[in-house]
Amino acid sequence: MDQGPVSCIPNTSKMSKAKKVLDESREIQNPELDLADKAISSFEETPGLLNMTYITRLTLSHNKIKSVPPAIAHLTNLEILNLTNNHVEELPLSLSSMPKLRILNLSINRLYELPRGFGAFPVLEVLDLTYNNLNEETLPGNFFMMETLRALYLGDNEFKHLPPEIKNLKNLQILALRENDLVALPKELGELSRLRELHVQGNRLTILPPEIGNLDMTSNKSVFKFEGNEWVPPIADQLQLGVGHLMEYLRSETYRILHNRYQTNKPPTPPSCIDKAKKVSRIR
Repeated sequence: MDQGPVSCIPNTSKMSKAKKVLDESREIQNPELDLADKAISSFEETPGLLNMTYITRLTLSHNKIKSVPPAIAHLTNLEILNLTNNHVEELPLSLSSMPKLRILNLSINRLYELPRGFGAFPVLEVLDLTYNNLNEETLPGNFFMMETLRALYLGDNEFKHLPPEIKNLKNLQILALRENDLVALPKELGELSRLRELHVQGNRLTILPPEIGNLDMTSNKSVFKFEGNEWVPPIADQLQLGVGHLMEYLRSETYRILHNRYQTNKPPTPPSCIDKAKKVSRIR
């Protein structure tokens, strides 16, 4: 059957929206490029983007991108990269070599692991990995070596434990761990003297290490979110009175005795109340 001539011209309908934005940006050398919600599924649909080295801010959120090419590192002036709400399953090792990248948003994607050496970012301050499929076993060995990091968002992942190396993030001010499967927090959290926000709601926690009492969670600028955990009665009672009461209690000898007894007896861990199998981030 005659199917007629086959066109060798690529279908540019998907590229038209993105191409228009790219052309306008090149014309005026705009350092901030917004390609949000342009139906982009591959960097191949953004011709010339990775040669626009003057860009300082790149927004690619709400697309369908599955992978980020190593050539992203050519954008040597990039300070902010927003890839939230895509289908990203893999990242290049070169990403962490970007010399000026300060803010990286990879939330609402499909990451099961991070590339080896991911923690080598020289100046990264904010890292958002919310709503992916990461856990403590899939983090690269140098993940907690990002000394410049101020905010780390790991909510809605698969963590059961937080590695003690968290203590190396000396400049961390915000740590978000909500909606994971955490059954305990490491005592090393108490060494993060600059931490002012701690979000642990919706986990499987029952008790806190006494060292958490070293944190400043009572000032006007501090935030401690703890709902949705099955706290032992003494902690639950103190939380009813307020965070200040809890912090004072954690520093008491009474609590240290309770904590040691609890660690010795090891009561059963509460079951997970979240069905992770239904997460959109697990679609492949």
